[in-house]
Amino acid sequence: MRLRETLMLAAMSVVMGCGSPDTSSEPNVPLTEVPRSTPDRQYFLERVDDAAIVQLYADGFDELPLREKTLVWHLYQAALAGRDIYYDQRHVHNLEMRDLLEEILTHSDTVNPATLAEIHRYTKLFWINTGPFNNLTARKFVMNITPDAFGEAVHAAAKVGAHFRLRNGETLDQLLDRFVPLFFDPDTDAVVTNKTPSEGQDLLLASANNLYVGVSMSDLVNFDEQYPLNSRLVKRDERLEEEIYRVDGRYGKEIREVVRHLEAAMPYATAPMAKALAALAQWYRTGDASDRQAYDIAWVADKNSPVDTINGFTEVYMDARGVKGAWEALVFYVNHEKTQAIRTIAEYAQWFEDHMPWDAKYRKDGVRGITANAIEVVVETGDSGPITPIGINLPNDQSVREEYGSKSVSLANVTEAYELSRPPSYRQEFAWTEEEAHRSEKWGGLASELSTNMHEVIGHGSGRVADRLKGNPQVFLKEHYSALEEARADLVALYFIADPKLVEIGIVPAVDHEDIILAHYESYTRNALLQLRRIRQGSQLEEDHMRNRQMIVHWVMDNADAIDVRTREGKTFYVVTDWHIYREAVRQLLAEVQRIKSEGDYPAAKELFESYGIYFDTRLRDEVLQRVEQVGLPSYSGFVMPKLEPVTNADGEITNVAISYPMDLTEQMLQYSGKR
Repeated sequence: MRLRETLMLAAMSVVMGCGSPDTSSEPNVPLTEVPRSTPDRQYFLERVDDAAIVQLYADGFDELPLREKTLVWHLYQAALAGRDIYYDQRHVHNLEMRDLLEEILTHSDTVNPATLAEIHRYTKLFWINTGPFNNLTARKFVMNITPDAFGEAVHAAAKVGAHFRLRNGETLDQLLDRFVPLFFDPDTDAVVTNKTPSEGQDLLLASANNLYVGVSMSDLVNFDEQYPLNSRLVKRDERLEEEIYRVDGRYGKEIREVVRHLEAAMPYATAPMAKALAALAQWYRTGDASDRQAYDIAWVADKNSPVDTINGFTEVYMDARGVKGAWEALVFYVNHEKTQAIRTIAEYAQWFEDHMPWDAKYRKDGVRGITANAIEVVVETGDSGPITPIGINLPNDQSVREEYGSKSVSLANVTEAYELSRPPSYRQEFAWTEEEAHRSEKWGGLASELSTNMHEVIGHGSGRVADRLKGNPQVFLKEHYSALEEARADLVALYFIADPKLVEIGIVPAVDHEDIILAHYESYTRNALLQLRRIRQGSQLEEDHMRNRQMIVHWVMDNADAIDVRTREGKTFYVVTDWHIYREAVRQLLAEVQRIKSEGDYPAAKELFESYGIYFDTRLRDEVLQRVEQVGLPSYSGFVMPKLEPVTNADGEITNVAISYPMDLTEQMLQYSGKR
């Protein structure tokens, strides 16, 4: 499971909250303010509609030993090799659409400049979101030119050498006829993942992703999936077939290339990591669930390797029924300086488990093998990039977590880049008082880091499920599982950030603890309001982290006297009035959420999210949109990743791996596609 930046936006400050300037007496920042950068780094690169494009930096890479640099290089290549798999999973026409757009951009000499500018804008959003659907709203976005203008651009590019993917006997105009609805009609394949379809609609048939072809939920009633995580399910002649992602199966060419680079990495890895990479390669060969589990176990057992990777079909957020894994890859190394706090939390995982505010029968008898690190990300592809999480806890297999443990990472350089790329004045715009804004500026960074760590380490890593669930609660909780699990982890963090244990173990100073609690409760609550800026169409939330956030805050509003909704000068504010009452409400909700997960209580999960987590007031959303535009706050961010290049001697041996920062999304994406 992962923690998205959407959850922590309002809490973030400078790293660890140290050295923050006191802004309580500073004048309001002008509306034209430019996001901050450090003297030697530019984080914010450009704004594309409501998205920010941000450069990611990897501190300390140049100081890594050559062996580790070489390992990172091979894993980096493995991450890039599987990129197209996720494009295909997200939409059946994604790769053709991307190729068409990139051919225009690389053969644009005679394209009308105004048309080209719009195609370039759309393509940047397409790259960031890995297709024509907003990553957070799940809704389709379209071009703002006419189909005729687009057709003229395609023909102009063809005349100067662009090669488009034509079917047998197909003309360029016929290709355009096929693709015009995909680029211009918002109702054609409208929602990539529709977990709350209109009455009478099927979850799967209403979703435009390519995880299922012609398959409805009713088709699956008596179907026994052998490869649930890593297959596409297709209905042919009234029969269901699993198309397995593996070396000799679906996307076999790309998977073979991933495996080749994984095997090239093994000689440079530690023995435990080499064992995990070998297990991963074996899973890619067979596709078998037992081999995936063997890989998860080997990966969890590798506790001390300074370099690591996440690679494979992992998270199930894109599947409306919460079963199919989306392909992703991350490559990273440990930031030892920033790891101390998260490891301290991991060391006390058993204490936290013993003090969870839920029924004792849902507690683990013994917490096993929790490994936690702060990391520097080098590259993220597939489901994890260009839009990236800030925290990850894996594996998702509940049976492995309970018996062998889990690994948590806090993406330190990602969190830093998010903060340093956005205008700080949004705090003043959405805080009820100057005191609240100042508290966010001073303590938000520390509160955010603590919350992220507890969310991943003791949130996702905690609890057990009833034996009858056979370690697989998502089968029972279906489309609500992911949102419920994210809510559970968030609630754990909300509950324990206010526990005196954090002072006792030296995580926070006693004198500042109450300010840190307030900073986090206020930011968490504020963000339930702020996140509405992401939903520019419709009146419901589809993304699981957003559903989770709204559910928690609105449940507390409805069941405790801890949050006021106040207005001033036509503006709405969510104001925390008593953090003690807030925490008690969190305790009650957390106990119920754990019960729902442990028992696989689908009706209760459905009721919880339909009552509090899905629907919102569009008038409030419109107000929030107006306010965030005034302060220049983007809805989300896409990252330009560091670029690695090997330095070799006359014998072809790697003598160094150079890191650079492209500072240009278009250049990077075209390089990834082999068009630069």
